[in-house]
Amino acid sequence: MGDSIEALISRMETDLVELRASHDARRFFHAVYLRTTRAVADEIAGGGFADAAWLERWDLAFADFYRYALAADRRGEPVAGPWRVAFDAARDRHDLPPLHHVLLGMNAHINYDLPQALIAVISTCEFDDPHLLNSRAADHRHVDEVLLARVAAEDIEMSAGSKPSLLDRVLRPANRVATRRILTEARRKVWQNTAVLDHARRQGRDRYTDALGQLETLCAERLTDLTRPGPVLLRFARRGFGVLLPTPLSDPWRGPG
Repeated sequence: MGDSIEALISRMETDLVELRASHDARRFFHAVYLRTTRAVADEIAGGGFADAAWLERWDLAFADFYRYALAADRRGEPVAGPWRVAFDAARDRHDLPPLHHVLLGMNAHINYDLPQALIAVISTCEFDDPHLLNSRAADHRHVDEVLLARVAAEDIEMSAGSKPSLLDRVLRPANRVATRRILTEARRKVWQNTAVLDHARRQGRDRYTDALGQLETLCAERLTDLTRPGPVLLRFARRGFGVLLPTPLSDPWRGPG
């Protein structure tokens, strides 16, 4: 894990320069992620979270999953299934608009990486402490609020970097609504999947590996579906965002989310 969000931002800036220089389509998601990381860093500095130290640990752990996948793929090494789909689309699907690449990256990072990042910074003991878990959930919700506040700004950024068609302009209000729904729905599903992974890790390494494998397969299948042409945000609005692991019947989770 990196030492600080400032150091993370510096490394992401360097990565973005390289991705842009090579006209790599992964630059679209990377640029959005960099801007949102800066926004979260500003909120931490402004005292917007109940536990700023924990939030920074979470943010760094979360970013590491993406940065490690990106670095591995650039070296020609294997990456997890969801990132394989997103990275292959960035390399091969030149017909996809920048927004589509952003949403593929978001789907892989939120649905596959985020539950793992939360598991990394919330121990089983903390899951068993309702007061602390509520605090963690509240800070996690506040991150969503920071991201929701950026929807309009990101729309402007994306428009400035491309030439939107008439259809894109007509759909822009619906796209903003769909983006907000994505972020809101993601919190609920991510928290439920995190709880399933927590339950699995209590059963041992093999059970956790199995559960994570299920999550990887579900996410990869979802991303594969999203590589089809068409207005992907409206598809999200119709079908929902993300995936859900089955909740163990013997231990239904009633935690916050």
